[in-house]
Amino acid sequence: MKKITTLIILFVSLTVFSQEKLSLKDCYTLVNNNYPLAKQYNLLTKQNDLDLDVIKTKKLPQLDFSAQATYQSDVTSIPIFIPGSTIEPPNKDQYKTAASINQLIYDGGFIDASMEAKSALLKTQQKQVEVNLYQLKEQVNQLYFSILLLQEKRALLVAKKKQLEATLKEVKAGVKFGMLLPSSDSVLEAELLKIEQQFTELDFNKISLIETLSKLIGHDISMKIIVENPEIISNLETEIKRPELELFELQKNNIEASEQLIAKKNSPKLIGFATGGYGNPGLNALDNSFQTYYMAGLKINWTIFDWNASKKERKSLQVNKEIIDSQQAVFMLNTKIELNQQQTEINKISNFIESDKTIIELRKQVLNAANSQLKNGVITSSSYITELTNLFEAENNLSSHKIQLLLAKTNYKTIKGN
Repeated sequence: MKKITTLIILFVSLTVFSQEKLSLKDCYTLVNNNYPLAKQYNLLTKQNDLDLDVIKTKKLPQLDFSAQATYQSDVTSIPIFIPGSTIEPPNKDQYKTAASINQLIYDGGFIDASMEAKSALLKTQQKQVEVNLYQLKEQVNQLYFSILLLQEKRALLVAKKKQLEATLKEVKAGVKFGMLLPSSDSVLEAELLKIEQQFTELDFNKISLIETLSKLIGHDISMKIIVENPEIISNLETEIKRPELELFELQKNNIEASEQLIAKKNSPKLIGFATGGYGNPGLNALDNSFQTYYMAGLKINWTIFDWNASKKERKSLQVNKEIIDSQQAVFMLNTKIELNQQQTEINKISNFIESDKTIIELRKQVLNAANSQLKNGVITSSSYITELTNLFEAENNLSSHKIQLLLAKTNYKTIKGN
């Protein structure tokens, strides 16, 4: 029992720990599994199975039952007198019940072609669902990296606060011993209150983003969540592997399956049938009594000429295929344009990052000098805060540009279909 309790505690601990971190890959998996559109994938499979079952029934014997009672104003009669023979005309009231069974023997492969067309349609529809889910990745990217950016800004703000608090202690000591003006510490205290306001603003922005991401991925996210900094491999190959390309090919396959169905539609169909019935009259129209009867045989149905309807349907499908080719060409062109734009963005941000590093080093030198001057009463606290804020802004710019670079590279991979 003790071992079981220990395992449960360990499992709960691991679960809680895992819930405190969230990766970009986790978000992709969750949106694919939980977004309402994802349910259509299995629903389409279920619908296709039902459709195939309906088509398969056409290969099974078809049983029909009919019954009728009629009264007619006149009947067939023979106006010839034959000595020694009496031929009574049929009754004007007639009754008939019959049960018929029809068995398809040969249909030229029409049923099999229908099933293949249904299967091709299913693959196309499911791929369309996959495409729609894939397009959600850009929304996930934007929300995820926005949260990551706020996370990094908070970390920088915490560092700024600690530095201000350390400086405030030194300034208060200087004021106490008369080395600094009495108002010097008040300026620093006001700046600390300003930082608390910035914390509040970051927290509310993070709440809004997390709520939106939670709804998108269909999973509750803790407000204490830590989003992981993803490792993006700088593989900027231009080969496009988007699911849309597979969709275009499946749409063409669907058209080819429809062409096969049209080709089989007018094939000759051989049907075996048998009919048994009971009525008055029966098959012998000259016998005015209730009789049982039956008949059996074969029949063939063959549409020899359909006024070129099938030919025109195939031409329409060819036009549809050309439309798909056109859509594919437009998609490839737009995707390449987007990749070029993202590549330009990546190069621009990379240059910014190099400049940011140089600016930070210079700002640190200036702040160190300002710190020394503040302690010696050469400058005011306001001047020191100005230099501290300048360094914070420079570090904030570097952090923002790093996140933007990750987002640009992620978007590049998303656009490429990696």
